[in-house]
Amino acid sequence: MRSSHPRSAAVAALVATALATGLLAGSADAAEGAVSADPIRIHDIQGTTRISPLAGKQVADVAGIVTGVRTYGSRGFWIQDPDADDNDATSEGVFVFTSSVPTVAVGDAVTVSGTVGEYIPGGVASGNQSVTQISKPTVKVVSSGNALPAAAAINEYTVPAEYAPAGDPAAGGSINGLALEPGRYALDFYEALEGMNVAIGTSRVVGATDPYAELWVTVKGWENAARRGGTVYGSYESQNTGRLQIQQLAPLAQQPFPVANVGDKLTGTTEGPLDFNQFGGYTLVARTLGTVKAGTLAPEKTKAQSPGELAVATYNVENLDPTDPQEKFDNLAKAVVENLASPDILALEEIQDDNGAKNDGTVSAEQTLTKFTEAIAAAGGPAYQWRTINPEDKKDGGEPGGNIRQVFLFNPARVSFTDRAAGDATTANGVVRENGHAALTHSPGRIDPANPAWADSRKPLAGEFVFRGRTVFVIANHFGSKGGDEGLTSHHQPPVRKSEEKRLLQAQAVNGFVKEILAAEKQANVVVLGDINDFEFSATTEALADGGALYPAIKSLPKSERYSYVFQGNAQVLDQILTSPSIRNFSYDSVHINAEFSAQNSDHDPQVLRFRP
Repeated sequence: MRSSHPRSAAVAALVATALATGLLAGSADAAEGAVSADPIRIHDIQGTTRISPLAGKQVADVAGIVTGVRTYGSRGFWIQDPDADDNDATSEGVFVFTSSVPTVAVGDAVTVSGTVGEYIPGGVASGNQSVTQISKPTVKVVSSGNALPAAAAINEYTVPAEYAPAGDPAAGGSINGLALEPGRYALDFYEALEGMNVAIGTSRVVGATDPYAELWVTVKGWENAARRGGTVYGSYESQNTGRLQIQQLAPLAQQPFPVANVGDKLTGTTEGPLDFNQFGGYTLVARTLGTVKAGTLAPEKTKAQSPGELAVATYNVENLDPTDPQEKFDNLAKAVVENLASPDILALEEIQDDNGAKNDGTVSAEQTLTKFTEAIAAAGGPAYQWRTINPEDKKDGGEPGGNIRQVFLFNPARVSFTDRAAGDATTANGVVRENGHAALTHSPGRIDPANPAWADSRKPLAGEFVFRGRTVFVIANHFGSKGGDEGLTSHHQPPVRKSEEKRLLQAQAVNGFVKEILAAEKQANVVVLGDINDFEFSATTEALADGGALYPAIKSLPKSERYSYVFQGNAQVLDQILTSPSIRNFSYDSVHINAEFSAQNSDHDPQVLRFRP
């Protein structure tokens, strides 16, 4: 193999190529082949790291068998050398980017001449790994109808247990320049198969079919298994190596993509090239797609609160506005009544203004809330009242023009709201002591809205409620999103999670406000809830709980039930309810009605807490 040739400074200087990632593609070994009489083989192009040693170079007459043709999106085809070398770190497959619809067919033996490059899906700023490819190709078909190279098996025995090597500090934490160790790390295993024909057997679905015709499976059914069939992301070190995204090569007009929910099985053999894309990383693009065998998963229903229990819930209703179809309002309302058992207090996130994403200065959400509460009543629920504060136009992030905000719904037959000099979008709430008890200066009121932590983000909404003569302080939140964070398959390991910096500041602000309440009344009942946009093990959650001010109630559940959202096949926590020390005995339920299902009314699962104040 050429990868065993001794390195020389002259050859290294010949092929060193500066890449967008800031690394030098510096394997001189394959370049020796490039300038020798030997023909360039695919494994020479792929090399033993993530970056081709021939990046930026012209190659001629690279031979392979076509294993997949993509006629849409990133158009092109995959070729594979049937005569593999004996180095597991060098892939035998590569993508040929044609830009126009390819004219080759699966089974063609071809030679390809063109430019070797590293394409980064999502761009350099995404942190994504790159795809080694040949572009601007000249293709010659040598013969047709050839047998395909045997598919490499991806299963619980072949995928390593450790996810990724630590990035090289000298390269900014990147793993691009590290020699692949496919027998040790899962990401190296997948990278060493990039562009090759691969196959999985019957596997459990851990990410439902999405609107983009893709789903996620796990080839390790036992790996951090959720009670209902998913795979739980329970720590930064539990990335779940068996997860794999599945797409299909056939255009949807020719072959509809199967609809699957978490817990279903993708049975039989699924086989095709292994690609890498910006929306999930390594992806089996199926030439042959298995058959979905439906499971028995059904949306959950929480139990109703007893007369002496206060039920407090949070639900992200995903950009609800009056222009949404009535069906969405009706389905969300039915969920509130039937699946959440009509909680006494319901904090809503992502309630949009009265004309949704139309960017015309509208900030009121009266029509949105009227339509929603009427739908709840029509579904047999209570006549909810609401409290909220309209945001300043275009100041709280979210969909442009939508002006999302948090809202309290409450059942006046069960609980009352204490109105105290309702604040506006820019008025900071405060805490005072009245008759030996804590009280808010504004109810409803926003917490520290001028704090830079809330720039272009939703400000927390705090309010006082009374249940059976006891005051309960409720703070509804929608922390900054994870937008801009690098994915688990980033070339930086660990990935850069830049968005955490803002959420940490937001959590500190809320924690400080809770401590003010507890300083005024040690035994005050405080519930902090909402779309925290972060995990129960994150620094964000730790900051919220700092000093014992709050307890993340989802930690009371078994680990197999701790999730409210499914992202890239990982069941994870984004939505939370946290309680002050006086709330000692409670029951908690993450009510799984959306995240595991292809048909969703929201992408979040609501959370319910029941306790006796």
